[in-house]
Amino acid sequence: MNKSIVSIVKYEKGSESVRKAVDLANGFENLDPSAKVFIKPNLVYWNRHCDFPKWGMLTTSSVMEEILILLKEHGVTDITIGEGIITEDPKDRETSKDAFEKLGYNIFKKRYDIKVYDIFERPFEKVELAEGVTAKMNSDMLQSDFLIDVPVLKTHAQCVVSLGLKNLKGLINIPSRKKFHGDDPKYTLHYNVSKLANKAPPSLTIIDGVYTLERGPTFDGKARRSDIIVASTNILSADLVGSSLLGIDPIAVPHLVQAAKDRNCPIDLSDIEVKGETIEDLAVPHGWEFIYKNNNTLPLSYAKAGIGGISYRKYDETMCTYCSFFNGVILMAIKEAWKGKDFDNIEILTGKIMEPSPGMNKTILLGQCQYNKNKDHPDINELIAIKGCPPEVDGIQEALRQAGIRAPSYIFKNIKMAPLLFLGKYKGKPEFEEHFYQIN
Repeated sequence: MNKSIVSIVKYEKGSESVRKAVDLANGFENLDPSAKVFIKPNLVYWNRHCDFPKWGMLTTSSVMEEILILLKEHGVTDITIGEGIITEDPKDRETSKDAFEKLGYNIFKKRYDIKVYDIFERPFEKVELAEGVTAKMNSDMLQSDFLIDVPVLKTHAQCVVSLGLKNLKGLINIPSRKKFHGDDPKYTLHYNVSKLANKAPPSLTIIDGVYTLERGPTFDGKARRSDIIVASTNILSADLVGSSLLGIDPIAVPHLVQAAKDRNCPIDLSDIEVKGETIEDLAVPHGWEFIYKNNNTLPLSYAKAGIGGISYRKYDETMCTYCSFFNGVILMAIKEAWKGKDFDNIEILTGKIMEPSPGMNKTILLGQCQYNKNKDHPDINELIAIKGCPPEVDGIQEALRQAGIRAPSYIFKNIKMAPLLFLGKYKGKPEFEEHFYQIN
């Protein structure tokens, strides 16, 4: 049996590291210059109101430009970049415009004569990814001849890692994304993610590890400068190597285990030929989950601080992106509202499967899914509902106030500026450079 090739290259800006990785992986061997090529970066988040740590969260613009140069040299003329950035307001189209402008994608359009699309402004097609797994997926990618998938080398608090397979979730529409976080015990988030490449055309995965991220996928994680590029025409093999470079055994990543089972491939990398650098030389352990204590009812730091009288259970995989937007906000509100005296036996529930605990005085149901599931639950003494999909900030503030969690109003008034708080940990560290996300 022929082994799939995965290349690992140390990245140096301006040294054609991406070219070397693609060449070692024979990445363009089956790419016809007349092919329609679709490129999917990872732009999981953007904020047009303030700066935020992009390192390890977003695909670098430097790597994206190197890919475009290679495609043009290969003679490819039909190139599309597509991404669907999730925003707090599903109707917001200004954020993606701002991202494409500031990340240099509008320069790419002119410099390389390509198309750049917000996929939420493009058509979707319903596809059956596997038996029982359907989604509406971006038509431009489905109708392309070749896909270049450019995820970041990072961990994910729900999926363990977010690499080539997980990056394709950004090509399905919002209802499909919510459905992926369903409560069906078979069709879990992990199972659904494992199927995402099933309808994709022939592809090349290029994992951008210039920066890597612990406890991703967004700016509240911890970025590292790692300078790694991974490339393979086999998306699963790229992900298995990527996970190993993050110090995470692929056997611990449910969607990779399922994808390997579907393809009748070993999970231990025994059918992969690694070219270039070695995994052993570059692998560094990256934590992926946020640690909770007190039977998973409070983050570790909160439990250590003695915060009591409140249970904010650890997130599960059924909580979709929209409710997860507010995780940090609610936790910050709890921390700022606590003055050394226990709260009034409050429980906050999220996602689609949590159920109320007996004996709690007040139960907050975050999001429409929680409200629909538990609004009539007999174990709720006082129900405080935060309805909506997604919930609104004012509703969250009012619900917390009603429960006796009196957080400063600035937390909610300046919520769009909250990412600024996460920039401080990178201040004065020269390895974290903005220019990787800028094009001149």
